[in-house]
Amino acid sequence: MSKELYTIGELSRRTGLPVRTIRFWSDSGVLPPADRSAGGYRLYDETAVTRLGLVSMLRELGVGLEDVREVLARRVTAAEVARLRLRAVDAELRALRARRAVLSLISERGTSNEETLMLHRLTQLSAAERREIVAEFLSLTFGGIPLDGDAAVIAGWMGELPDSLTPGQVEAWVELAELISDEDFRLRLRRIALAGAGPLAGAGPLPAYELRTRVLTEAGPALADGVDPASEAGRRVLDMVAGPVVDRGALLEWMETVADERVERYWALLATLNGHRGSEPAVPAFTWVIAALRAHSAAP
Repeated sequence: MSKELYTIGELSRRTGLPVRTIRFWSDSGVLPPADRSAGGYRLYDETAVTRLGLVSMLRELGVGLEDVREVLARRVTAAEVARLRLRAVDAELRALRARRAVLSLISERGTSNEETLMLHRLTQLSAAERREIVAEFLSLTFGGIPLDGDAAVIAGWMGELPDSLTPGQVEAWVELAELISDEDFRLRLRRIALAGAGPLAGAGPLPAYELRTRVLTEAGPALADGVDPASEAGRRVLDMVAGPVVDRGALLEWMETVADERVERYWALLATLNGHRGSEPAVPAFTWVIAALRAHSAAP
């Protein structure tokens, strides 16, 4: 290795780094001089060139000077520091993506200053604070009602909200928080819970789910094909949907209770937040069946 010694200025020209940066790193102890000139100026050997390259790389990657010293002293490896820094960068990226989601929401909504502050507060809530909001919602909505059937599923999904939110989940959380704060929406969910499984209560273990499947399977294609619910073809489709239900008046009342676009949106938001697969929209097909029930109210 060359025994040539360099002043800070020469080292700067050799490495392309500013003199002030090299002097700062030298003062910080990460670049000790190899010798001193007769005039007391710091001199550096060829090792300093390699050392400067490593220090520069680590600093560009965001590694702090203390960690740089640990690497240079061989108390930790560069790989170990890189793994720690990688986790920090991932956390920073998550924070930036969440911040971008908030800015996007504010930009798209064109909200007032008050609404902007509300949006920001909603996105800044801790996981514990979000759980408190959820607990209050569940208490106000389902208090005093046995949680079975769909009500139990709703409570279960609400209890599964993740602690850390992705940008897409941030947007879903804001919309969900606004939705569950609506008293009219909470009353609709309570009515649905009180309605229970409806006229198919004795038809099997998941009657509401079975009815939804029938509606999508039979009424969905009829809706897509433009079949008039009041027509004879509509009656035939209705018979396939309603099946053995005798009290179609009760069926109509139950379907009018559960067919709500806000409730469907609520399920979609919960699916996004909990990483569940979203289900096919059912309200349009339910609306078709409701129209058919009204049109054929005298049907046996």
